[in-house]
Amino acid sequence: MAAAEFLVLLKRECETCRMVGPVLAGLKARARLTLWSQDDPAFPEQTGGALDDRSLEQSWKHKVEIVPTLIRLEGGREVARTEGWNRADWARLTGIENIGKDLPPSRPGCGSITMDPGMPERLALKFGDLKLASRPIEVGEMDDPHEVAYDRGWSDGLPVIPPTDLRIARMLAGTTRKPDEVIGLIPPNLAECTIEKVAVNAVMAGCRPEYFPVVLAAIEAALKPEFSMHGLLATLWFSGPVVIVNGPVTKRIGMNWAGNALGQGNRANATIGRALQLVIRNVGGGRPQEIDRSILGNPGKYTFCFAEDEADPDWVPLNVARGHARGTSTVTLFHGDGVHGVCDQRSRDPESLSRSLALTLWSVCHPKLAQWSHAILVLSPDHYDIYKQAGWGRGEIEAGLWQALKRPGRDLVRGAGGVAEGIDPSHANELVDKFHPGGLLVVRAGASGGLFSAVIGGWTAQRRNSEVQVVSQEIGT
Repeated sequence: MAAAEFLVLLKRECETCRMVGPVLAGLKARARLTLWSQDDPAFPEQTGGALDDRSLEQSWKHKVEIVPTLIRLEGGREVARTEGWNRADWARLTGIENIGKDLPPSRPGCGSITMDPGMPERLALKFGDLKLASRPIEVGEMDDPHEVAYDRGWSDGLPVIPPTDLRIARMLAGTTRKPDEVIGLIPPNLAECTIEKVAVNAVMAGCRPEYFPVVLAAIEAALKPEFSMHGLLATLWFSGPVVIVNGPVTKRIGMNWAGNALGQGNRANATIGRALQLVIRNVGGGRPQEIDRSILGNPGKYTFCFAEDEADPDWVPLNVARGHARGTSTVTLFHGDGVHGVCDQRSRDPESLSRSLALTLWSVCHPKLAQWSHAILVLSPDHYDIYKQAGWGRGEIEAGLWQALKRPGRDLVRGAGGVAEGIDPSHANELVDKFHPGGLLVVRAGASGGLFSAVIGGWTAQRRNSEVQVVSQEIGT
């Protein structure tokens, strides 16, 4: 006992802490005991009070999550601890066999103030090793931080959340990765980007910390050479990155794959895609009418992110079809334009529906251009049911669409039908495929109630650069 020292952290607000007051008085009479109170240094009265830990520095230093916490020290180093009240545990740590014999055998403790919402991040900034590298921007008392963000060019045209130190710290708590880790060089300026810089922009976009691993995966996918983010940014075409999320993470963070999945209203969908775009803008320098050369653009360049509907166990999700293990959480990035709706309320067999959907798919880029881009077909629940009732799964649907997307070259060559645009006349005697192999992605999403699906056309760079590809990235922690 003489070599041991005891440390107890507690708070008056905790009923269990009040209950063990007499036990602490007895322990103090027999051993070296240091008490720290999180809320009132006059407590506990039975011991004559405690040292003042209202700053929570000692509680943070000792990683206290539950009060009371009893810690046994030997030679100034912790050798054991117990949380709450458990007579057997307290007897083991203190060596006092009948300690607290008049108390119940056990009683749970209370949450430490260090674990209050937002408190771990506050304490990490104040007492911990979290040192932000981002340069602080002073905002005058009479200045509006939202207007400051507009004036400095940090906004995509919509208001951004001011990235305070605390908000950045909370965002960083959403990942196990270190703030100073370099995630890559962000185009077009190839500026070095750390996890912290991504966190700053995720805050500005309105993300919650639990979305942050998805944001990081989306950026890592965008930086893969085969995705050609710089080229996508600089194109004159409409396209921007479309983020499709698969796996358990979609439920965990509350993403939308049902009604209005491609539209507004879901925070995760909206802010994950926006965070990616803000990183490209604010870190990489990709601004409209500068390096972003799009002639018209599309609203998806604010944000375009949604989850796939994986509710049907018979359906092979997009990420599994692309080689990932079932149950893996991933992002898939596509070079996408706007959404083109498809209405077919008459087809009741898979062959007719495939031919019908193919008519709209042929309009991607231009009805007379073949293998100029990729495309996504977003298959609604009602259209999917027609396929499912006929026993068609992903493989049969993709094969049926591929067959329906063949057209005689003579109908597509330049000048055919009195339209100058078209494919090279050398293909006049061929049966032409609309897309390159693998160039059509089928994804399930949307709500029931209408026999409508959607087509998202792709970047025209596919016509000459087979290296530009759809990419996937697994989501880490």
